[in-house]
Amino acid sequence: MSADRRDEAASAENAGDSGAEDAHENALQDVIAVDSDDNRTGLANRLDAHTGEGIRHRAFTCLVFDGEGRLLLGQRAPSKRLWDTHWDGTVASHPVEGQSQIDATKQRLEEELGVTPDQYSDLRVTDKFEYKRYYENAGLEWEVCAVLKVTLDDVRLDPDEDEIAGLLWVDYERLHGHPKWYRQLRLCPWFEIAMRRDFEDE
Repeated sequence: MSADRRDEAASAENAGDSGAEDAHENALQDVIAVDSDDNRTGLANRLDAHTGEGIRHRAFTCLVFDGEGRLLLGQRAPSKRLWDTHWDGTVASHPVEGQSQIDATKQRLEEELGVTPDQYSDLRVTDKFEYKRYYENAGLEWEVCAVLKVTLDDVRLDPDEDEIAGLLWVDYERLHGHPKWYRQLRLCPWFEIAMRRDFEDE
């Protein structure tokens, strides 16, 4: 990490507000920078990747279903620096160096939802796309995002409140087909793209 970034992180820590603390935490982490075909080009500081013009990097989102085909929406915690309190379907994050999308997703399912591998058997990658979206004045996402799906045989959940503020099971086809019924839910852009592409492929 550069001296300027360390100074910024230290200032953020001293500032004491939640957004600053998030920035400080992100400044101590890396994401995997990639080209448009998802080939690794190096590592990038996570805060740098999500500010300014951004740095394209590898990410994933996982759609979690129950046995009836309902999708679990997860509301991002208000402490999130980007898309705070928006609804995701269901978890999203970034793999670290040397970690596959499958392994990264297993980790986040357990960390965010308390879902362990013995609760499912069909975790798989179903899609991948590139997108770039800005969020207010706080930053942006510029990702090559893998989409994974999983169906829970056991739907017991133990969400981490630092990551997830709320949970909601919804009819997936109804959510896609009747967005105005759910307009009170602000959806994360990567999830909206993944859902649209999912139904376009049918």
